[in-house]
Amino acid sequence: MSTIKTFGTVDQRSLDQLKRCMYAGDAEFGVLCADHHPGYSQPIGGGIAYEGYVSPSGVGYDIGCGNKAARTELTRDDLDALGGVEAVMGEITRRISFGMGVPAAERTDHPVLDRVRNADFAPQRKLAQLAESQLGTVGSGNHYVNVMEDEQGRIWVGVHFGSRGFGHKTASGFLALAQGLAFEGRAHEGEMDSPPVLFEVGSELGDGYVAAMELAGEYAYAGRDIVVAKVLEILGAEAVDEVHNHHNFAWREEHFGRSYWVIRKGCTPARPGQEGFVGGSMGDESVILEGVESTENEQALYSTVHGAGRVMSRSQAAGRMRRRKRYACRHRDCGRVFDIDGISSAAGVPKKGVCPDHPDSGLTKVWVQEQVKPGLVDWPAVQARLHERGIVLVGGGADEAPEVYKRLPEVLAAHGDSVRVKNTLRPLGVAMAGRDVHDPYKD
Repeated sequence: MSTIKTFGTVDQRSLDQLKRCMYAGDAEFGVLCADHHPGYSQPIGGGIAYEGYVSPSGVGYDIGCGNKAARTELTRDDLDALGGVEAVMGEITRRISFGMGVPAAERTDHPVLDRVRNADFAPQRKLAQLAESQLGTVGSGNHYVNVMEDEQGRIWVGVHFGSRGFGHKTASGFLALAQGLAFEGRAHEGEMDSPPVLFEVGSELGDGYVAAMELAGEYAYAGRDIVVAKVLEILGAEAVDEVHNHHNFAWREEHFGRSYWVIRKGCTPARPGQEGFVGGSMGDESVILEGVESTENEQALYSTVHGAGRVMSRSQAAGRMRRRKRYACRHRDCGRVFDIDGISSAAGVPKKGVCPDHPDSGLTKVWVQEQVKPGLVDWPAVQARLHERGIVLVGGGADEAPEVYKRLPEVLAAHGDSVRVKNTLRPLGVAMAGRDVHDPYKD
């Protein structure tokens, strides 16, 4: 008989996903944290203890996605001396790359790249160039770089992202192998409520996945270290305290006197005394917390939330978008975009294929995002509200607005005495990729 520990209001679809995954792997213990919502196969905010399996679908595509926070001795006055929060956030987005497939603005050599080039799981070695180009990039979706202030007025830096394209292709490769395809093959992903992909511990695929997953986790840690170090350099500060953790990963752990592989997806480890950085929405406070020895925490496999948890899908919030190819004028001060339905005056482009305002500049093909269905979130109103609260936002979009998330204090309250909040961090500056950036590597 299986035991599932739940926190907060339970979403039935998420619970059904967790039960399906547990049944497939004969798992005895599972947890749904208060920020849970449906994911691919295994719910986000869920953890499962398998005795004989590891699960690439459970860990998910963004292997090693997690958070890092660093406390400095700076105060708000020190930020003002640097030109204010706006100037700091501008420099962050100038030096750090956000979005899909964008190479790092500043390349960084790191020992993890040598480990990728000589990976134990040989197919990962072919991903070395991708890993090198994206190391220290942040991605899009709910991934961010934050500058925050704690109760004592000290400045913190916080980041959230994972293993980028390297981890995504690693996960995709193992899902392909599970279907009998080559590592480079394209697996049929299936529906959201698909059964889990499980590899037996000790099998060739199981051992290969563990080695590859752990390397992707090292890569994610290195990326977050690099980004935090770069922000500290911008601030002219040093870290006097750091908190760093994955929330998409599998660990070998002891629970109830036995050894398990605990598969956590959007689920932060929280053993007694173990610290974690958990972010709220772009307009909400974040926290530094630690696990507490309690019956509830033990039943939760010593796990807690990784964020506030979505209550609205991206398409519900922002509407439905489609990508189309268009023609854009090459002139740097123009910005005009034309239909791509042939070079004709009817499409708004002269037959010679030139911009009417800048005939000597020529045109280039570009991808643009076009809204085909409106969303529920008034994004300009959100931006104005954040501005009124003194939060400097660079990037972001309606799909990441505060109203698409639960409130973090309420989510944490549902976990009772299983965790203790050590610091509450108020957002001063938030940097994210814009809504028009498509990114398959987000969690």
